Amino acid sequence: MRRLALLALLAMSLSACATGRDDRTASKLALYREHAGAPVDSFPYLAPLKEWTPLGRDALAVWTSPSRAWLLEVSDCSELEWAQAISLSDSGSRVSARFDRVTPLSRNVAPMSCRIEVIRPLDVDAIRAAERAARGT
Repeated sequence: MRRLALLALLAMSLSACATGRDDRTASKLALYREHAGAPVDSFPYLAPLKEWTPLGRDALAVWTSPSRAWLLEVSDCSELEWAQAISLSDSGSRVSARFDRVTPLSRNVAPMSCRIEVIRPLDVDAIRAAERAARGT
């Protein structure tokens, strides 16, 4: 009986952690969507990504330079939240919506690519200002 109570407590703790992470991810996605422009067909991709941020199973932000970022909305991409890195397909040095794909890379899982459905430019300065305001700095 004691073991069962301990397992139940552990399960509730893990559930609370996951819920907290999900809430933070949802808030961050809402912030990025708020500061995203109208959808575009593609963006230039000439160098390795500077940075990327998973925003749940269906979205991520990628930085092509310190001041240039894009919100990518993808088809259900279950491994995106846990990936250690990502790979982007491109054609002619451009990443295109409805054609190119994001591939989450992880040591323990075979890579499965996810189609990019929508690309929206991000206002990086506005996102940084909103994040600073939320932290109170």
